[in-house]
Amino acid sequence: MNVDQADVAVSRIAAAIGEPARARMLYCLADGRARTSTELGIVGEVSPSTASVHLNRLKAERLVTMSAQGKHRYYSLNGVSVANVLEALSVVAGRSHGTFAVRTPTRLRAARTCYDHMAGALAVSLHDRFAALKWLAADAGRDHEYDLTTAGAKACAALGIDVDATRALRRRFAFACVDWSERRPHLGGALGAALLKTALKNKWVVADLDSRALTVTSHGRREMAARFGLKS
Repeated sequence: MNVDQADVAVSRIAAAIGEPARARMLYCLADGRARTSTELGIVGEVSPSTASVHLNRLKAERLVTMSAQGKHRYYSLNGVSVANVLEALSVVAGRSHGTFAVRTPTRLRAARTCYDHMAGALAVSLHDRFAALKWLAADAGRDHEYDLTTAGAKACAALGIDVDATRALRRRFAFACVDWSERRPHLGGALGAALLKTALKNKWVVADLDSRALTVTSHGRREMAARFGLKS
């Protein structure tokens, strides 16, 4: 990219951020949580159709990414560099922005099931630890899909998970499933289901009889701290 092209690119990005509705949307995403276009339209104080136009512009300038999950489309900032730009602009402007208010009941937010895998703060923390331990690798060519690294496969085997059998199931092996309370990814797919079965079998968590809530046992906290470095 030559200097003239760089100037044009910077101008386009600045213009995309500079529109008030789009700026409000971007700052709403700066806490690292994903949002739907409906939520971002409310934040941006625009109609749903206008919100879609704004989000397409932000996506075209690579300021946000979109993840399709069922009938929902979740938008997130496209990396730390975008968040850093927004933070720097806030410093120059001399103002801060509000934080996202979570309204999910405490027990469900802590740990619950999402179909046949774990969700909630616990599951998001496990996803983050698996990524930090380099057990997960992005599946080339498929957005938001994972495969296991060699270290990850060994770790799963040590947990008693039959990786080959799990991989052979007629479903997605592993993917980033956006958590509806945390608005950050937890581990979905066949691997996520296998992890939940392991957690229930080993009594790391206990399923509620009349809800999707999971209770983390004292034994489970110790085991997950020892095996994954998960802080209690």
